[in-house]
Amino acid sequence: MKIAVLPGDGIGPEIVAQAVKVLHALNLDLTLEEAPIGGAGYEAAGDPLPEATLQLAKEADAVLLGAVGDWKYDSLPRDKRPERGLLRIRKELNLFANLRPALLYPELAAASTLKPEVVSGLDIMIVRELTGDIYFGQPRGISTLENGEREGINTMRYSESEIRRIGRVAFDIAMKRNKKVCSVDKANVLETTELWRQVMIELAKDYPEVELSHMYVDNAAMQLIRAPKQFDVMVTGNIFGDILSDEASMLTGSIGMLPSASLDANNKGMYEPSHGSAPDIAGKNIANPLATILSVAMMLRYTFNDEVSAVRVENAVKKALAQGYRTADIYTEGSQKVSCSDMGDAVVAALSL
Repeated sequence: MKIAVLPGDGIGPEIVAQAVKVLHALNLDLTLEEAPIGGAGYEAAGDPLPEATLQLAKEADAVLLGAVGDWKYDSLPRDKRPERGLLRIRKELNLFANLRPALLYPELAAASTLKPEVVSGLDIMIVRELTGDIYFGQPRGISTLENGEREGINTMRYSESEIRRIGRVAFDIAMKRNKKVCSVDKANVLETTELWRQVMIELAKDYPEVELSHMYVDNAAMQLIRAPKQFDVMVTGNIFGDILSDEASMLTGSIGMLPSASLDANNKGMYEPSHGSAPDIAGKNIANPLATILSVAMMLRYTFNDEVSAVRVENAVKKALAQGYRTADIYTEGSQKVSCSDMGDAVVAALSL
């Protein structure tokens, strides 16, 4: 099993190092090869997605990514900024299905910004379409009108086939969970998501056991705070999913707890934490590596079909939390505050318990 390891920028190298530590501790037959992406890619080759990095990612069975971005690159031309490398690798690998589980560990109920009784038992899977929508639609850009005023243009668009394939992912996942899918759109205003709703309704006929509901995105954002446990699987487009999954992460105590998988049609995937590069704390060894470690568990489950190893990693995270270890973002009074590397060590130690 060949894994392309792309640490990226900011805290990326620190958190990826802990995930790699866990991978090695599993004693699996793995080959890991590292390459730069994002700002690191620009520094190395003048491109946020160097050709050698893209080639490695295409040849690998899976990709483990840290994070990209740093304020110091904000003045670069748009196509040279770190985030463009991330969008391009998703598109180049056709990683259309983004899975973001929001699971609250019992030990972290007090770390959530909501009351424990609202979030205890939370277990949501957000399925986000990742290669279409307003992030990729054409035309786009900034132009100057005849009167000299600047105008920004982005285009929201989805084809029926794009909606159908991400819908199938959501329904298939729901069949293995509680058989409930909530499709999130803005069909009362946006024709793009009017089509989205129509296709989801058509698709639901192939899954008679699954209960399909619909919710406008503004209401969904409110309901995630008001009563999040009403949701099982949520499926939505690229921009809505980007926002809602970050909101859901805070229900779990910290965005540092939220892993993700981005999959193609054959379950080849790129695995990364849902958070960003946090350049303000880079190099301080205080970042939370658990989202990245849990992303490794998703890699083992979805790409390598190794449920046993995936559960081992998830149980090791649970044990480390049960032992009271906390990084700064999830620290509460009475727990033991540890560094990024110490948390990685605690998970590795828990693997052998």
